[in-house]
Amino acid sequence: MVPAATVLLVVTSCTDASPSSSSKPVSPQTSTAPAATTPFTTSGRTTAMNIRLTIDGHRIDATLNDSATARDFAAQLPLALSLRDFNQTEKTADLPRRLSTSGAPEGSDPKAGDLAYYAPWGTLATYYRDAPYATGLIPIGQMTDGGGTEQLAGAGEISVEAAP
Repeated sequence: MVPAATVLLVVTSCTDASPSSSSKPVSPQTSTAPAATTPFTTSGRTTAMNIRLTIDGHRIDATLNDSATARDFAAQLPLALSLRDFNQTEKTADLPRRLSTSGAPEGSDPKAGDLAYYAPWGTLATYYRDAPYATGLIPIGQMTDGGGTEQLAGAGEISVEAAP
């Protein structure tokens, strides 16, 4: 004879319905993203997000793309980060936590003005010169102000916030 608790366990583990999911079916198009990503949604349509970088007192406009990694980055804003130069091409900064890489490309070929997430190190990468393809580099946005790359080359700190 099988104890009733075992039968109950088997029955509940074989079903995919839960009290909350049986009362409200969720379609594949329905977003279950946290509220922090709402700046990306406009009238049910997903869009990029405008941000502002402040580099040594100079404000530079930038746009985040509509990727899971960029949305996860936006959820951490505002940020004040210390920058380190890497290969006389980019400035890198440690982030408070690692970002989602869901659906991300294997790597990318960054250009001056690009904002990216380097997944192997968990760092933000901001480019002031073009660089070769790098595996693990996920593009998250781009500076829209061409003068930002000159400011970035000599910068030691950066602040990032959602644009008003």
